[in-house]
Amino acid sequence: MRDDNTTSKTQRKKHMLALQDLGAELVALNDEQLAAIELPESLRDAVSEARRIRGFEARRRQLQYIGKLMRTVDAAPIQAGLDAAREKSSRHSALLKRVESWRSRMLAEPGALPELLERYPGADAQRLRALVEDARREREAGQAPRSYRELHRALRALLEGNVTGDS
Repeated sequence: MRDDNTTSKTQRKKHMLALQDLGAELVALNDEQLAAIELPESLRDAVSEARRIRGFEARRRQLQYIGKLMRTVDAAPIQAGLDAAREKSSRHSALLKRVESWRSRMLAEPGALPELLERYPGADAQRLRALVEDARREREAGQAPRSYRELHRALRALLEGNVTGDS
């Protein structure tokens, strides 16, 4: 007879695999994201070691070891840290898509710059106008895209600093 409070072998195995997957997510983080998550030293060392391993089987065994270490720690704060890292990455990607969208529109459509200036009244209209013109000239002349890149940086700074106005 089995007690209702005990977990089945299948449930325990699913939990262990979930912890191992959580460990694999830790291994996939970049240095900055990993540093932002508080981990016990042994787990941090195991994650660092797994990042250096290139062999498939050795890496698999290291991930299993990380999963074993994860069973001894509270996974909730680690999961919260991973969620925060994913959210930050998602916001960054969305920002870059918006910047690229505005840059493409400004180079293709004459009405895009006035629309941008209307949405973002703090923008430096003269500088943006000059960058758009220079980027168009560079493209037509087949020159290096110096102004094209500078336009991207200017738009990114504008959109990062201003959260009002969509797309």
